Amino acid sequence: MHTVIVLCGGAALLVACLLLGHAFGGTMQGSARGALAFIPLWLIVAAVNLWIGVSRGGYSVAEETPIFLLVFAVPAAAAALAWWKFG
Repeated sequence: MHTVIVLCGGAALLVACLLLGHAFGGTMQGSARGALAFIPLWLIVAAVNLWIGVSRGGYSVAEETPIFLLVFAVPAAAAALAWWKFG
């Protein structure tokens, strides 16, 4: 359930980055820049989620790594698709 919540948070953050990019860029290319800005930001958030799972959840790094990859890859792929479509 936690993974689904984090993925929904990633989708919400992606939408916010797209809207902010469009608002500050003035065009759809601004949205593309917002999508590119989202990817490193989301990498940091996903890494913090991994760290919390290891330090507080009691999971090993080997157990958390596949979840980290899923949590990072799904929103990052959506951002890459938005960048490709709007860019």
